[in-house]
Amino acid sequence: MASNRRALVTGASAGIGEAFARELARRGFDLVLTARRADRLEAIAAELRDRHAIEAVVAPLDLARPDGPEALVAALASQGLHIDVLVNNAGYGVTDYLDEQPWSTHAAFMQVMMTAPTELIWRLLPGMKARGYGRIVNVASLAGLVPGSAGHTLYGASKAYLIRFSQSLALETLGTGVHVTALCPGFTHSEFHDVNGARQLVSNMPSFLWMDAPTVARQGLDAVEAGEIVYVNGRVNRVIKALFKLLPDRLALKLTEREGRRFRLRRASSPHP
Repeated sequence: MASNRRALVTGASAGIGEAFARELARRGFDLVLTARRADRLEAIAAELRDRHAIEAVVAPLDLARPDGPEALVAALASQGLHIDVLVNNAGYGVTDYLDEQPWSTHAAFMQVMMTAPTELIWRLLPGMKARGYGRIVNVASLAGLVPGSAGHTLYGASKAYLIRFSQSLALETLGTGVHVTALCPGFTHSEFHDVNGARQLVSNMPSFLWMDAPTVARQGLDAVEAGEIVYVNGRVNRVIKALFKLLPDRLALKLTEREGRRFRLRRASSPHP
Protein backbone atom coordinates (compact mmCIF):
# COMPACT_ATOMS: atom_id res chain seq x y z
CA MET A 1 0.00 0.00 0.00
CA ALA A 2 1.06 3.59 -0.65
CA SER A 3 0.79 5.12 2.84
CA ASN A 4 0.91 8.94 2.80
CA ARG A 5 1.51 9.10 -0.96
CA ARG A 6 -0.70 11.38 -3.04
CA ALA A 7 -1.35 11.38 -6.79
CA LEU A 8 -2.61 14.15 -9.06
CA VAL A 9 -4.50 12.99 -12.14
CA THR A 10 -5.51 15.44 -14.87
CA GLY A 11 -8.45 14.67 -17.12
CA ALA A 12 -9.71 12.38 -14.37
CA SER A 13 -13.45 12.59 -15.09
CA ALA A 14 -13.56 9.82 -17.71
CA GLY A 15 -11.62 7.37 -19.83
CA ILE A 16 -7.95 6.71 -19.15
CA GLY A 17 -7.78 9.44 -16.51
CA GLU A 18 -10.63 7.92 -14.52
CA ALA A 19 -9.00 4.51 -14.88
CA PHE A 20 -5.75 5.90 -13.47
CA ALA A 21 -7.65 7.36 -10.51
CA ARG A 22 -9.30 4.04 -9.80
CA GLU A 23 -6.05 2.06 -10.10
CA LEU A 24 -4.14 4.51 -7.91
CA ALA A 25 -6.88 4.36 -5.27
CA ARG A 26 -6.78 0.56 -5.40
CA ARG A 27 -3.04 0.78 -4.70
CA GLY A 28 -3.65 3.00 -1.68
CA PHE A 29 -2.75 6.44 -3.00
CA ASP A 30 -4.62 9.52 -1.86
CA LEU A 31 -5.88 11.52 -4.83
CA VAL A 32 -6.26 14.99 -6.29
CA LEU A 33 -8.56 14.79 -9.30
CA THR A 34 -8.84 17.58 -11.83
CA ALA A 35 -10.90 18.08 -14.98
CA ARG A 36 -13.61 20.49 -16.12
CA ARG A 37 -16.65 18.46 -14.99
CA ALA A 38 -16.95 19.07 -11.24
CA ASP A 39 -20.04 16.87 -10.79
CA ARG A 40 -18.38 13.90 -12.43
CA LEU A 41 -15.19 14.38 -10.38
CA GLU A 42 -17.20 14.57 -7.15
CA ALA A 43 -19.01 11.33 -7.93
CA ILE A 44 -15.77 9.47 -8.67
CA ALA A 45 -14.02 10.89 -5.60
CA ALA A 46 -16.90 9.94 -3.30
CA GLU A 47 -16.96 6.39 -4.65
CA LEU A 48 -13.21 5.92 -4.26
CA ARG A 49 -13.18 7.35 -0.73
CA ASP A 50 -15.82 4.85 0.34
CA ARG A 51 -14.38 1.88 -1.50
CA HIS A 52 -10.68 2.28 -0.67
CA ALA A 53 -10.63 4.44 2.50
CA ILE A 54 -8.40 7.06 0.88
CA GLU A 55 -8.49 10.85 0.73
CA ALA A 56 -9.72 12.24 -2.59
CA VAL A 57 -9.69 15.98 -3.26
CA VAL A 58 -11.51 17.44 -6.25
CA ALA A 59 -10.03 20.44 -8.08
CA PRO A 60 -12.21 21.38 -11.09
CA LEU A 61 -10.09 23.24 -13.63
CA ASP A 62 -9.83 23.97 -17.34
CA LEU A 63 -6.17 23.48 -18.22
CA ALA A 64 -6.71 25.56 -21.35
CA ARG A 65 -6.40 28.55 -19.01
CA PRO A 66 -2.80 29.79 -19.18
CA ASP A 67 -2.85 30.39 -15.42
CA GLY A 68 -4.38 26.98 -14.71
CA PRO A 69 -1.31 24.98 -13.63
CA GLU A 70 -0.01 27.77 -11.40
CA ALA A 71 -3.43 28.21 -9.76
CA LEU A 72 -3.79 24.47 -9.18
CA VAL A 73 -0.37 24.03 -7.58
CA ALA A 74 -0.88 27.15 -5.44
CA ALA A 75 -4.21 25.78 -4.21
CA LEU A 76 -2.61 22.48 -3.27
CA ALA A 77 0.23 24.24 -1.46
CA SER A 78 -2.25 26.36 0.53
CA GLN A 79 -3.85 23.14 1.77
CA GLY A 80 -0.50 21.54 2.60
CA LEU A 81 -0.96 18.86 -0.06
CA HIS A 82 2.20 17.57 -1.71
CA ILE A 83 2.14 15.47 -4.87
CA ASP A 84 4.15 12.26 -5.18
CA VAL A 85 2.63 10.94 -8.42
CA LEU A 86 1.61 13.08 -11.39
CA VAL A 87 -0.42 11.63 -14.24
CA ASN A 88 -0.61 14.11 -17.11
CA ASN A 89 -3.58 12.65 -18.93
CA ALA A 90 -5.84 15.58 -19.94
CA GLY A 91 -6.20 15.79 -23.68
CA TYR A 92 -8.42 15.77 -26.73
CA GLY A 93 -8.20 15.95 -30.51
CA VAL A 94 -8.81 18.74 -33.03
CA THR A 95 -9.90 17.62 -36.49
CA ASP A 96 -9.71 19.46 -39.83
CA TYR A 97 -6.69 20.93 -41.56
CA LEU A 98 -4.57 23.50 -39.72
CA ASP A 99 -5.95 26.55 -41.54
CA GLU A 100 -9.56 25.40 -41.20
CA GLN A 101 -9.67 26.10 -37.46
CA PRO A 102 -9.23 29.48 -35.74
CA TRP A 103 -5.90 30.11 -34.05
CA SER A 104 -7.63 30.29 -30.66
CA THR A 105 -8.57 26.60 -31.06
CA HIS A 106 -4.96 25.60 -31.72
CA ALA A 107 -3.61 27.81 -28.94
CA ALA A 108 -5.95 26.19 -26.40
CA PHE A 109 -5.02 22.74 -27.70
CA MET A 110 -1.30 23.33 -27.30
CA GLN A 111 -1.85 24.80 -23.83
CA VAL A 112 -3.65 21.64 -22.67
CA MET A 113 -1.52 19.10 -24.49
CA MET A 114 2.00 20.49 -24.07
CA THR A 115 2.32 23.63 -21.97
CA ALA A 116 0.14 22.55 -19.02
CA PRO A 117 1.79 19.15 -18.46
CA THR A 118 5.24 20.69 -18.79
CA GLU A 119 4.43 23.46 -16.31
CA LEU A 120 2.86 21.07 -13.82
CA ILE A 121 6.03 19.00 -13.85
CA TRP A 122 8.21 22.12 -13.52
CA ARG A 123 6.23 23.20 -10.47
CA LEU A 124 5.96 19.79 -8.78
CA LEU A 125 9.33 18.23 -9.61
CA PRO A 126 11.42 20.13 -7.00
CA GLY A 127 9.25 18.76 -4.20
CA MET A 128 9.53 15.22 -5.54
CA LYS A 129 13.30 15.51 -5.70
CA ALA A 130 13.49 16.95 -2.19
CA ARG A 131 11.46 14.02 -0.82
CA GLY A 132 13.44 11.48 -2.84
CA TYR A 133 10.34 9.98 -4.43
CA GLY A 134 8.28 10.83 -7.49
CA ARG A 135 6.43 9.14 -10.32
CA ILE A 136 5.46 11.05 -13.48
CA VAL A 137 3.34 9.48 -16.21
CA ASN A 138 2.85 11.54 -19.35
CA VAL A 139 0.04 9.95 -21.34
CA ALA A 140 1.30 10.23 -24.90
CA SER A 141 0.13 7.99 -27.74
CA LEU A 142 1.20 5.59 -30.43
CA ALA A 143 0.45 8.58 -32.69
CA GLY A 144 3.63 10.20 -31.35
CA LEU A 145 5.73 7.31 -32.68
CA VAL A 146 4.38 7.08 -36.24
CA PRO A 147 4.24 9.66 -39.04
CA GLY A 148 1.80 12.53 -38.65
CA SER A 149 -1.45 12.47 -40.58
CA ALA A 150 -3.42 15.15 -42.39
CA GLY A 151 -6.47 16.43 -40.55
CA HIS A 152 -4.90 15.90 -37.11
CA THR A 153 -2.06 18.35 -37.60
CA LEU A 154 -1.08 18.96 -33.99
CA TYR A 155 -2.17 15.75 -32.25
CA GLY A 156 0.71 13.48 -33.23
CA ALA A 157 3.14 16.37 -32.88
CA SER A 158 1.97 17.07 -29.31
CA LYS A 159 2.35 13.42 -28.38
CA ALA A 160 5.81 13.23 -29.95
CA TYR A 161 6.74 16.23 -27.82
CA LEU A 162 5.59 14.44 -24.65
CA ILE A 163 7.67 11.39 -25.57
CA ARG A 164 10.88 13.31 -26.24
CA PHE A 165 10.30 15.54 -23.21
CA SER A 166 9.81 12.47 -21.01
CA GLN A 167 13.02 10.90 -22.29
CA SER A 168 15.08 14.00 -21.47
CA LEU A 169 13.40 14.44 -18.10
CA ALA A 170 14.02 10.80 -17.20
CA LEU A 171 17.73 11.31 -17.82
CA GLU A 172 17.74 14.49 -15.76
CA THR A 173 16.12 12.73 -12.80
CA LEU A 174 18.35 9.65 -12.69
CA GLY A 175 19.36 8.87 -9.12
CA THR A 176 16.83 11.27 -7.56
CA GLY A 177 14.09 8.72 -6.80
CA VAL A 178 11.88 10.23 -9.51
CA HIS A 179 10.76 7.99 -12.39
CA VAL A 180 9.34 9.38 -15.64
CA THR A 181 7.37 7.41 -18.22
CA ALA A 182 5.80 8.37 -21.54
CA LEU A 183 2.83 6.04 -21.93
CA CYS A 184 1.84 5.30 -25.51
CA PRO A 185 -1.53 3.60 -25.89
CA GLY A 186 -3.23 3.08 -29.22
CA PHE A 187 -7.00 2.87 -29.66
CA THR A 188 -8.55 2.79 -26.19
CA HIS A 189 -12.21 2.56 -25.22
CA SER A 190 -13.01 6.00 -23.77
CA GLU A 191 -14.93 9.19 -24.57
CA PHE A 192 -12.09 10.53 -26.73
CA HIS A 193 -13.73 9.63 -30.04
CA ASP A 194 -17.11 10.89 -28.88
CA VAL A 195 -15.61 14.33 -28.30
CA ASN A 196 -13.99 14.57 -31.74
CA GLY A 197 -17.01 13.10 -33.52
CA ALA A 198 -15.35 9.93 -34.81
CA ARG A 199 -17.10 7.35 -32.59
CA GLN A 200 -19.23 5.74 -35.29
CA LEU A 201 -16.30 5.47 -37.68
CA VAL A 202 -13.72 4.04 -35.30
CA SER A 203 -16.27 1.59 -33.91
CA ASN A 204 -16.02 -0.28 -37.21
CA MET A 205 -12.31 -0.93 -36.69
CA PRO A 206 -11.14 -4.47 -35.80
CA SER A 207 -11.51 -5.37 -32.14
CA PHE A 208 -7.89 -6.51 -31.85
CA LEU A 209 -6.76 -2.89 -32.25
CA TRP A 210 -8.58 -1.81 -29.09
CA MET A 211 -7.60 -1.87 -25.42
CA ASP A 212 -9.61 -1.02 -22.34
CA ALA A 213 -8.72 1.97 -20.17
CA PRO A 214 -8.19 0.04 -16.90
CA THR A 215 -5.56 -2.16 -18.57
CA VAL A 216 -3.81 0.89 -20.03
CA ALA A 217 -3.72 2.57 -16.61
CA ARG A 218 -2.50 -0.53 -14.79
CA GLN A 219 0.26 -1.07 -17.32
CA GLY A 220 1.23 2.60 -17.11
CA LEU A 221 1.67 2.52 -13.34
CA ASP A 222 3.60 -0.74 -13.52
CA ALA A 223 5.84 0.77 -16.21
CA VAL A 224 6.70 3.93 -14.28
CA GLU A 225 7.36 1.90 -11.14
CA ALA A 226 9.74 -0.31 -13.14
CA GLY A 227 11.55 2.70 -14.58
CA GLU A 228 10.36 2.21 -18.17
CA ILE A 229 10.92 5.55 -19.92
CA VAL A 230 8.73 4.87 -22.98
CA TYR A 231 6.07 2.19 -22.75
CA VAL A 232 3.84 1.19 -25.66
CA ASN A 233 0.65 -0.58 -24.54
CA GLY A 234 -0.27 -3.81 -26.27
CA ARG A 235 1.48 -6.22 -28.63
CA VAL A 236 -0.34 -4.94 -31.70
CA ASN A 237 0.75 -1.36 -30.99
CA ARG A 238 4.34 -2.47 -30.42
CA VAL A 239 4.29 -4.28 -33.77
CA ILE A 240 2.92 -1.16 -35.50
CA LYS A 241 5.65 0.97 -33.93
CA ALA A 242 8.35 -1.50 -35.00
CA LEU A 243 7.06 -1.70 -38.57
CA PHE A 244 7.00 2.05 -39.05
CA LYS A 245 10.48 2.30 -37.55
CA LEU A 246 11.79 -0.13 -40.17
CA LEU A 247 10.12 1.58 -43.13
CA PRO A 248 11.90 4.36 -45.05
CA ASP A 249 10.39 7.75 -44.21
CA ARG A 250 9.02 8.27 -47.73
CA LEU A 251 7.17 4.94 -47.70
CA ALA A 252 5.91 5.44 -44.14
CA LEU A 253 4.49 8.83 -45.06
CA LYS A 254 2.90 7.44 -48.20
CA LEU A 255 1.16 4.69 -46.24
CA THR A 256 0.00 7.20 -43.64
CA GLU A 257 -1.32 9.54 -46.32
CA ARG A 258 -3.23 6.73 -48.03
CA GLU A 259 -4.86 5.45 -44.85
CA GLY A 260 -5.59 8.98 -43.69
CA ARG A 261 -7.31 9.78 -46.98
CA ARG A 262 -9.47 6.67 -46.66
CA PHE A 263 -10.38 7.61 -43.09
CA ARG A 264 -11.38 11.15 -44.10
CA LEU A 265 -13.49 9.86 -47.00
CA ARG A 266 -15.30 7.39 -44.73
CA ARG A 267 -15.84 10.12 -42.16
CA ALA A 268 -17.20 12.55 -44.76
CA SER A 269 -19.68 9.94 -46.01
CA SER A 270 -20.77 8.70 -42.58
CA PRO A 271 -24.02 10.03 -41.11
CA HIS A 272 -23.71 12.62 -38.34
CA PRO A 273 -26.12 12.89 -35.42
